[in-house]
Amino acid sequence: MDKLKLRIAGEISLSEDPGSTMKKWREIFGITQGELAKEIGISVSTISDYESNRRKSPGATIIKRFVTVLFELDAKKGGGITQKLLEGGSNTDEYFEQHEFARSLPLSDFIGLVEGTVVTNPDLIEERKLYGYTLIDSIKVILDMPFTYFTNIYGNMNERAMIFTGVSTGRSPMVVIRVSPSKPSVVILHGIKKVDKLAIKLSEKEQIPIVVTQLDISEIKERLNKI
Repeated sequence: MDKLKLRIAGEISLSEDPGSTMKKWREIFGITQGELAKEIGISVSTISDYESNRRKSPGATIIKRFVTVLFELDAKKGGGITQKLLEGGSNTDEYFEQHEFARSLPLSDFIGLVEGTVVTNPDLIEERKLYGYTLIDSIKVILDMPFTYFTNIYGNMNERAMIFTGVSTGRSPMVVIRVSPSKPSVVILHGIKKVDKLAIKLSEKEQIPIVVTQLDISEIKERLNKI
């Protein structure tokens, strides 16, 4: 637990945009500015000023209190977020890579960065935001990855993009997501132009947009890892 708190505090302290990083973690924990302000003992406007960078970066005391309050409030709500963050630790690099954003990113902006084309559920694009992405070797995950690793795919939060490489039609990734208890905010299929009809039906049923992109994976990673 203490290591997790230090990791979050360190991420905020070292961020080039600490206010946005604080906002990201507040949103991940599902805490309102009002709840946070009350527990820390500062005004809501001060929280808002930090998050919008109208106030200079918070000092170590505020950051420490901020992180402590996140976990205290989550404990009062059952500790679900804390438990999710503490899960994992398996060596999964062979199957997938993860990146957590320093701030929340609107899905529409994400699609622009990966030069994607929306295939399904375009009405959901504007309302969603992402906290990170997982880059998945589709063939390795489906054929070789131990089932116990699946819970690690989602990183800190489900509100992320799943980028599948090595796909031919998009059916297998959507079948995997269909039977998974957790769901991503969007599925990115890399390197294909025509998506399987069953994949489209599953996408519509699960309310998960499918986006296709032809952009080189190295370029995708370079663009997204700056966030």
